[in-house]
Amino acid sequence: CFPSLLAMASVTVRTKKFMSNPLLQRKQFVVEIVHPGRAGISKSELKAKLAQVHKVNNPQLVVIFGLRTRFGGGRTSGFGLIYDNLESLKKFEPTFRQTRMGIADKKERESRKL
Repeated sequence: CFPSLLAMASVTVRTKKFMSNPLLQRKQFVVEIVHPGRAGISKSELKAKLAQVHKVNNPQLVVIFGLRTRFGGGRTSGFGLIYDNLESLKKFEPTFRQTRMGIADKKERESRKL
């Protein structure tokens, strides 16, 4: 009852609603991943695959978020951004996402006093 290795290896990544946003210096799109026989796909693996497809030399410029797996598995969709350069990513991307990617440091805040 083990899934075949061929099914484990086949992951299809499609981009829909692809648009260029020159004001925010990025390209944005809806990403759809088909992964039959697999629980999911890691964001780092997905970033590398999207960077290769869209000819981005630095996979750190690819931002993926909002990934939701469909009920029953095998299909995931989310949102993706490809920034033109690292400066625009630091300028326009929210700090919490930059912290998740390891670009920005988390600010330690003092706890509230009663």
